[in-house]
Amino acid sequence: MSLRSNVFYKKLTPFMVAITASSALFLSACNDSNTQADTNKVETAADLSIFEGCYTVSHDEPAQIKVSQKDGAWVMQMKEPASAKRVWDDPEPLEVIENSEIPQFFSIDPDNVDAVIGRPDRVLVLAHVKPVYANIDPLLDSEYLSYIYRGANTIYRVECDDVNTDILANPHANIIIDNVNESI
Repeated sequence: MSLRSNVFYKKLTPFMVAITASSALFLSACNDSNTQADTNKVETAADLSIFEGCYTVSHDEPAQIKVSQKDGAWVMQMKEPASAKRVWDDPEPLEVIENSEIPQFFSIDPDNVDAVIGRPDRVLVLAHVKPVYANIDPLLDSEYLSYIYRGANTIYRVECDDVNTDILANPHANIIIDNVNESI
């Protein structure tokens, strides 16, 4: 090796070390920012107010499920039959369900869901699908999904009402729906 080559390598070595160190720092900084973004994503709480209201399984039926806040907690109520002399049953607690649990209840990519809420026993689970996804998926005709004791389907958000309905009746029978206030 000539003297000239040796001088060249001596000058090039610190330069290469600097480039390598800079690259390593740059890559680790990119990695740190991804970790921060992932942490922020996990810490963002779902807006459960999208569930507040009443739901039914068909557009032309009275409300059957009511979701509301009571004493700072989310609760659900089911319609009572007219014989109960009240419209809604006692409130049952609801809790936030992690998106990682979605596949247990719905065949939808968790990335397409805004929030999930359900009873602690998971007999009832409600999911809100992102509106953009609901508009492009031909199988969805509502932004709301329900899982009720081993069955999943879309449900519809409707106006809350004070009309009793017998949800245990034969669905093919001619059901007469009475207003509780009129029968008293």
